[in-house]
Amino acid sequence: NIVFHLALLGVLVSVAVGSLFGYKGQKILVEGESFANTLIGYDSFTPGTNYDADWLEPFSVRLDSFEAVFNRDTTDPRSYGAPLDFTAEITVQEPGSEPQPETLKVNAPVNVNGVKSFLIGNGYAPVIRVTDGNGDVAFEGPVVTIPSDGVYTSSLVLKVPDARPDQLGFTGLLLPTAVTGPDGMPRSVDPGLANPQLILSSYYGDLGLDSGVPQNVYVLDVEELTELNGMLSQSGPIAIDAANPVHELPEGKGTIEFLDVKRYVGLDIVYDPGRFGAFISFVLAFTGLLMSMFISRRRVWVRAAKGVDEHGRACTVLEYGLLARGEDPRLATEAERLSELFTEQWGTADPPGDPAAHRSTNRAWSGPNHD
Repeated sequence: NIVFHLALLGVLVSVAVGSLFGYKGQKILVEGESFANTLIGYDSFTPGTNYDADWLEPFSVRLDSFEAVFNRDTTDPRSYGAPLDFTAEITVQEPGSEPQPETLKVNAPVNVNGVKSFLIGNGYAPVIRVTDGNGDVAFEGPVVTIPSDGVYTSSLVLKVPDARPDQLGFTGLLLPTAVTGPDGMPRSVDPGLANPQLILSSYYGDLGLDSGVPQNVYVLDVEELTELNGMLSQSGPIAIDAANPVHELPEGKGTIEFLDVKRYVGLDIVYDPGRFGAFISFVLAFTGLLMSMFISRRRVWVRAAKGVDEHGRACTVLEYGLLARGEDPRLATEAERLSELFTEQWGTADPPGDPAAHRSTNRAWSGPNHD
């Protein structure tokens, strides 16, 4: 009981230490990109109550490649295309040391001086080039998409504030394996990149990024924008793929080009200084609980008092009692063992030359109903 309750206290203290001096952050990393463990490098960062961002462990992580394995067993159509395994090959480098290749998998984080990086998500990042109406490249790079189903149909939002003469915005879908359905609408039928295609709507106008009000990078507010392409517009949606990678925007607003598709991973980066203490305390608490369940707790009271025997001679009367927590049939046997032990130690007959006799009596009880 003492071990169990002290260990519970240790768990609470360890959790408190982790909450005070730990942190948790998230980062989306595209193939070929690097992440430095600094506050500005995180997409989101949640520090502990007393944590100082200056304490961040200095290291960097580069995503070299990402591989997703999908089920290709045609004998089981229901699970065909289901994900089987995810593997990210990364390079970790600390100041003053050589880069170290590491393999990051689900439930197999990479540990850098107590900072653990977990693989929590993945998806596609199409590489897009946008040329504005003046003929200048206003944007070029990967755009992170958000998967919405098992075949990685992914939503895409691209904001191009540097386009001239008007800012441009795009929303739509990435279809990894695009086909035309019976209703004439494009859709994806497999999570692999067999026939990647972008289906987009385009807008121009003021994106509102200069107002200073924070915006969700995955949402495009089109209320103040003018539509150029769309499902219901006269020009129709933008459909670009490897065979037709370039689309010219209406009204001379520029062009959009589909260059490539990369993979990205979502990282959960955690530092918890109380994790080890919490684990040790949990093991001790569990051990104490098992001990209290399987080890019978018994108590023995022994009392010696002056008395007289049946002949009226002075003697020492030894009384002892046994008590168990709940019913325990072993008490009677242990009472007999105690009686034998006392008899062997002091005997029941008069010692030579000593008129005082020693005798012992015993009584044993178990459970709440006893004499």
